[in-house]
Amino acid sequence: MNAAIRSPQPPLTRSVEDYLKSVFHLTSQGGFATTSDIAGMLEVAPPSVSGMMKRLSETGLIEHVPYRGVQLTPQGRRAALQMIRRHRILESYLTGKLGYDWGDVHVEAERLEHAVSEKLIERMADALGEPRYDPHGAPIPTAALEIEEAELVTLAETAVGKGVMLQEVGDEHPARLRHRRPQRCRVQAGSRVVAERGVARVSFREHRRRSP
Repeated sequence: MNAAIRSPQPPLTRSVEDYLKSVFHLTSQGGFATTSDIAGMLEVAPPSVSGMMKRLSETGLIEHVPYRGVQLTPQGRRAALQMIRRHRILESYLTGKLGYDWGDVHVEAERLEHAVSEKLIERMADALGEPRYDPHGAPIPTAALEIEEAELVTLAETAVGKGVMLQEVGDEHPARLRHRRPQRCRVQAGSRVVAERGVARVSFREHRRRSP
């Protein structure tokens, strides 16, 4: 039996890296990423997504299931986790060592993550003490590209009056993060919150994670 011939893997361009990250985020709670989901996340036209998905499928980075969407292959997952590690180490270094506001680091890390070397990222991680979480509470993949996975729900999905632990703070809206910076308010990863109608009441007794 002849083995299927697969095209050689192209260099991971910035565009490819961004697509792999988007598929990872969209499928992190299970399921498949659709063309429209990816297009919305990356703010590109659906036909552009379809073309890229065909290319990534041919190079073994994603698997396409008709009428359902795409998932990362083990090879694609490793490439995505490598980019996510870069991004979150950069965010942690910018806030922890350079004094950046947590509302500004996402965009800055997006610019840097495609250019930095793995050697530099590991130097940064070592200087930070191998952090487990980024400034927004998201888990940082290890150097071995393993990541803590948990099933999360949004505050909007939480029953009124129920106390929950705030695990992550979304970084999609920098202006909101700057308004809710940790120095000014206690809405941050590790805080205990209670859902109320239209608001989230935050406990003053915070639970901070400790890196090993």
